[in-house]
Amino acid sequence: MGVLYIALQRNLIPVTFRLLTASRTYARLAEVGRLETPKVSGKYETGQLILHRVFGYRGVVLFPWLARVYDRDLPQHRDGDEEPHPGAGKEVRGRTHTFYQVLIDQRDCPYIRAQTEAVTFLGNQESSRSLYAIPGLDYVAHEDIIPYVSAEKNPLNPPYVAQETLKAWQNKNHPWLELSDVHKETTENIRVTVIPFYMGCRESHANSVYWWRYCIRLENLGSLSVQLRERHWRIFSLSGTLETVRGRGVVGQEPALTRTLPAFQYSSHVSLQAPSGHMWGTFRMEREDGYTFDCRIPPFSLESKPDGGSAIPPDTV
Repeated sequence: MGVLYIALQRNLIPVTFRLLTASRTYARLAEVGRLETPKVSGKYETGQLILHRVFGYRGVVLFPWLARVYDRDLPQHRDGDEEPHPGAGKEVRGRTHTFYQVLIDQRDCPYIRAQTEAVTFLGNQESSRSLYAIPGLDYVAHEDIIPYVSAEKNPLNPPYVAQETLKAWQNKNHPWLELSDVHKETTENIRVTVIPFYMGCRESHANSVYWWRYCIRLENLGSLSVQLRERHWRIFSLSGTLETVRGRGVVGQEPALTRTLPAFQYSSHVSLQAPSGHMWGTFRMEREDGYTFDCRIPPFSLESKPDGGSAIPPDTV
């Protein structure tokens, strides 16, 4: 495989990787390692150094997860049917796929279009339940992993070495870290991927409030630039309530998805006064030629688990 170079001009966003090539945009390139052949089958082990295929950051694999992927773009076969049904508007069957928890190299955090501040979850440690935050943690599909061998003495900043305590910590916090379901749908060449996580429950004398975190990735698969203008959510609770949420942009931004920056990823939180529910909605998108359209957010379930937590995350829908 080729030699891996990284641009060192700090004011460039995002950090971009090149193989044996240079661009007049960059002041200089520095070798950071050599690419390995991506695995077609099998899993990457804990400690594997990686590049993210879409966002371009360096990182290290922590744990693999097997998740059910519900892709509404794929044909859905049903028993007794001669022809496949399209996924949109019909029951979607999950397919097992490998994802990884990845720790991002903090040197790349300022230059990537994905939230890297922290992944939050509600842990349960003895009688104390707290809101945990893990800076720079991401969940990455197998096909988005590009493995490499570093030429640096300490390839990650801070240096990372796998320990037995890491596995013990993962086993202890398994319910809060586990990735179980992934939902995908494409509208007008805009691919939306949603990954929900249950965080826990805050109980009081009056009621119980259940919390979930969800991660959303938007990717422009077309040739024309598109900008996200508005969000429209519908949130159904098992208690029988249906809430509508509208607003400008997402997480205070109206991200543009262009040829050079085709993807954007963010996380937010939602709460219900019931142990389960559903969310779905649309993003209002504006293309560079002035055309506007509603990009579907695939519907996904909000399911609780035993032993919730008691802290409230800082941001919501």
